Amino acid sequence: MTLRLRRSELATPGSSKRMIQKAASSHADLVFLDLEDAVAPAQKESARELTIEALNGLDWGRRTRAVRINAVNTVWVLDDIIQTVERAGDNLDVIIIPKVKAPRDVWFVETLLDQLEGKLRLSKRIGLEVLIEEVEALARVDEIAACSPRLEALILGVGDLSASQGVRIGHVSDPALRYPGDIWHYARVRMVVAARSHGLDAIDGPFPDYRDGDAYRREATHGSTLGCVGKWAIHPDQVPIANEVFAPTEKEIAMAKRMVEAYEAASSGGAGAGSASGLLVDAATVRIFQAVLQRAELVQGSSQG
Repeated sequence: MTLRLRRSELATPGSSKRMIQKAASSHADLVFLDLEDAVAPAQKESARELTIEALNGLDWGRRTRAVRINAVNTVWVLDDIIQTVERAGDNLDVIIIPKVKAPRDVWFVETLLDQLEGKLRLSKRIGLEVLIEEVEALARVDEIAACSPRLEALILGVGDLSASQGVRIGHVSDPALRYPGDIWHYARVRMVVAARSHGLDAIDGPFPDYRDGDAYRREATHGSTLGCVGKWAIHPDQVPIANEVFAPTEKEIAMAKRMVEAYEAASSGGAGAGSASGLLVDAATVRIFQAVLQRAELVQGSSQG
C-alpha cells in the first residue's frame, strides 16, 4: 500500500469549478472531486468533464488527488472509471467507491483498473478507498478490508449508514430522549479494527455542521482516540482542525522518542523492558510510540513539500 497522509480528506463537488480551484490550493492532505452525492443526475456528465479538466489542468502540489465515483450499480460508474482513467490517469491517485456492500463491488473497480492501467501503461497504480455506509458493508467489513491489494483506506459514512440501519433522528432535539452516548461508537470501532487488522487507514466520516468548529474538533478527537488517522472535511474551514487533531503534538513526539530510546537501550542490554518518565515500555507498548514517530515523519514530510 502506498503510504499517504490522510489527516484531512476534503470533499469537493465535481460540478463546481470555483470550489475545485479553491480545494486545489487548500491545506487538505487529500482532495476528492465528488461525482456522486454532491452532483445532481442532470449534471453527472458535465461534472465528470470538469473533474477530468481539473485533474489535468490545476496545480495540486503534494495533495493526494482522488475522485469519488458513482455507485457500481448506477449507469454512470463505467464512464466515471474509464473516461477518468483514460484521460487523467497519470494525475489521479485514488478512487473512492461509495455504497459498497460486498467484495464484488470492489472487484468490479479493481478489474477495470487492472485492464486500464495495463492498456495505458500508466506509471503508477491507482489506489482505492471504500466507504462503509451500508449495513451490508459493516456486517462484512473484514471481508471487504481484505479483498483487494489496491485498498488503502476504509471510511465510515454515517449519513447513508443512518438510512441503511433505520436510525430514527426525529427526537434528537429533545435532550430527554437523546441516545445516551455515541450512537456510532460500535460502527466506528468495528471499521477501525477491520482497517487496522489489514494494514489500511481508517478515516472518520463527515460532520455536517461546518460552522460548529468545536463540535467538529470533538468528533475528530474521538475518532483519533479510537485509531482513525484522519477525517472527512465538507468545508475548507474544517481542514486545519483535522490537520491539527490527527497530527502528533510536540509533547507526544518527545515522549515517544524517550520511550523508544528507553526500550532500545533495555533491549541492547538484554532486558525485555525499559522505563522512562516513570512509565514501563516493553515490546507491546513500544509499537504505540513507534507509530507516533512514523506519523510525525509523514507530517513533517508533507509540511516540507
